[in-house]
Amino acid sequence: MNFLYTSFMHVSFVDSATPIMEGIVDLHNYIFFYLTLILIAVSWVLIQIILNFYQKLFIPKNLNDLFLRNHVTTANNLVHGTLLEVIWTIIPSIILIIIVLPSFSLLYSMDEVIEPVVTLKAIGHQWYWSYEYTDSNDDFEEYGNKEFDSYMVDTSDLELGQHRLLEVDNQIVLPVNTHIRVIVTADDVLHCWTVPSLGVKVDAVPGRLSQLFLYIKREGTFYGQCSELCGVNHGFMPIVVKAVSLDLFINWMCLDT
Repeated sequence: MNFLYTSFMHVSFVDSATPIMEGIVDLHNYIFFYLTLILIAVSWVLIQIILNFYQKLFIPKNLNDLFLRNHVTTANNLVHGTLLEVIWTIIPSIILIIIVLPSFSLLYSMDEVIEPVVTLKAIGHQWYWSYEYTDSNDDFEEYGNKEFDSYMVDTSDLELGQHRLLEVDNQIVLPVNTHIRVIVTADDVLHCWTVPSLGVKVDAVPGRLSQLFLYIKREGTFYGQCSELCGVNHGFMPIVVKAVSLDLFINWMCLDT
């Protein structure tokens, strides 16, 4: 049972930590219900077509068996006809309307702009990330700004319990239950700042500032990676976000400032 549960988790979504990721998972489950209905309906029609073709192929033309001929006529009515074409057009249109409403709501919430308390700037380089805590709210002005580079921890330097190719020497520390703005850009080539648990995936484009908003609901450590083919060391640009309470975040901001 534990093996089956672990295998299922490997093909499912990671645990959500933001309302956006929760919305993505809910939308996926919502759409998957209709996909299942469509699969059942299309499979049924396909089976009817196969049976119809099979019976037409093997029933002799001069056979006067009324039962078999009526069966073939019934099968033809199931896979052909004006009524079927109308249904085949109207039902998908209704399904698309049902799906598009929650998806538009989620897209709007992902682009919603809220006055941030903390602003984090993520800059992609070949092949590491650098971060700047700038433009903070008035509550954090007295603590100054933080800037640091974040490199992947080499396999030989990993400690017991750490994840290979996912650990970094300097983690991002962010407060929970706080509106956070993340500005993403790149210094050289295209990169992508991606953290699945937070439901974020934003391209880092040189010369362009992209922004996203976070509201982390629970404490924890969340892992991500660069999701753009940015070069030979593309797979060695991990991202680690450590979500802590607001008090711990303020204490961390006070260190080395």
